[in-house]
Amino acid sequence: MALVWSSRLSLHVPRLFLAPRRDLAVSGPDDPLPVVRIPRALQRRQEQLQSGRRNSLRPVLVRPGPLLISARRPEFNQPARLTLARWESAPLASRGWKNRRSRWDHFSIERSQRETPALRNLSEGSFSDLGLEPRVLRALQEVAPEVVRPTTVQSSTIPPLLRGRHVLCAAETGSGKTLSYLLPLLQQLLARPKPDPHSIPAPRGLVLVPSRELAEQVRIVAQPLGNSLGVQVQELRGGRGMARITQQLCKQPPADVLVATPGALWKALKRQLISLEQLSFLVLDEADTLLDESFLELVDYILGRSHVAEDPDDLKDPFNPKAQLVLVGATFPEGVGQLLSKVASSESLTTITSSKLHCIMPHVRQTFMRLKGAEKVAELVQILKRHDRADKTCSSGTVLVFCNSSSTVNWLGYILDDHKIQHLRLQGQMPASMRAGIFQSFQKGYRDILLCTDIASRGLDSTHVELIVNYDFPLTLQDYIHRAGRVGRVGSELPGTIISFVTHPWDVGLVQKIELAARRKRSLPGLGSSVREPSAQLT
Repeated sequence: MALVWSSRLSLHVPRLFLAPRRDLAVSGPDDPLPVVRIPRALQRRQEQLQSGRRNSLRPVLVRPGPLLISARRPEFNQPARLTLARWESAPLASRGWKNRRSRWDHFSIERSQRETPALRNLSEGSFSDLGLEPRVLRALQEVAPEVVRPTTVQSSTIPPLLRGRHVLCAAETGSGKTLSYLLPLLQQLLARPKPDPHSIPAPRGLVLVPSRELAEQVRIVAQPLGNSLGVQVQELRGGRGMARITQQLCKQPPADVLVATPGALWKALKRQLISLEQLSFLVLDEADTLLDESFLELVDYILGRSHVAEDPDDLKDPFNPKAQLVLVGATFPEGVGQLLSKVASSESLTTITSSKLHCIMPHVRQTFMRLKGAEKVAELVQILKRHDRADKTCSSGTVLVFCNSSSTVNWLGYILDDHKIQHLRLQGQMPASMRAGIFQSFQKGYRDILLCTDIASRGLDSTHVELIVNYDFPLTLQDYIHRAGRVGRVGSELPGTIISFVTHPWDVGLVQKIELAARRKRSLPGLGSSVREPSAQLT
């Protein structure tokens, strides 16, 4: 029996259609032959199966040279010199990770440069070119002789601050933002006479930070500079009751510059233990955190008690002091425009943003591992033991392990104790007496491993950190940026590495956004700001 096939039909026909049937028989040689027609959907399915078999045997062609994305499955590798267009579809290595069968899959965003962008973009000038006075420059040289040339952030931020402008500075972590506001603050205070003593402390400069650890760090940077210039720097942080706050504020002589957390300062203002009437300089450090729901009410109250200048001319009256406002952060905070409209005019604001803001750090290797929840502990223990062996053979840095809750930090601590892995723990529910000084002990190298929550991800300087492990994947892209910013900072000589455990479907969604942004070499999505037109752009 002979069959005539339609010209549209594939030669690969399922076997069930080749079975003989009586109505296909012909009575004679002159009779027309019957035509067998196959449904088009079945044809397409057969063609896809055959195409898949051919592609699986085809070798994977990768351009020679370094990789931007290296994956367990080499067909998802992407060369560093390949750039995808904005609307071009990208083959994501994490695309199928919501399926449980993808466990133990992994991919990495490789380093595309060796040093932090802040060091590659050092200003060609010096600090003296920015308008800083010789005595401030001498103090900087005495306290930090290794700081010779300003970073791009410092070169763009210091001049407008010295001109009396309100400044909003959003730049990547580890770019030198702390010195960019401390040096103008101290110089502005030197140029103005000290007011008459008040019945209660009335600082002339205020730096507001979201955590006690960051308050301690900023004070450690500011106090030596202040001592060299005759400016008193003091720290105000809570956690030990009103008696402790009162004791801190009653120190003699009264502070010229106060570094405070919102909760402690709010309590002091409510009890009338401190006054902000003499304020000349107000800094919101890590502004994106201070302006979220957990701090916004406190910060709004503090701003209401501060006399923020409308324009630079208001700062020239020594008998009626007004505050110059500075907001700095690693992410552009939402709602900044609405907040500033309450305290100052938009014409007096200079907005400075970095071209690398919200971008994947090019000098840090970032690995993402798809694991089940029960597999994370064993993988973490192996990573920490490998790091301990490497530390004994060569000089290596320290490790930060991030968790999403305080209970996970404590639970992991017990497991590491069982494995004889020495470590420190830091989380917000610890008593203040236990929490005090833990991060400083970690920075000084008393322990190489710190288990912590996101309390250690905001603004803390960690130049000795070499490895970050996201035991729990961060809940937002903003949290990922802040955690990742603990490695590869200005002054760090260690190559930074980040390892993230990806467990839940919502983790996969964030990972796919990170991978797509890395493949397209663009900033992370969904991190825009309400300030639409920055006045200055950092390169």
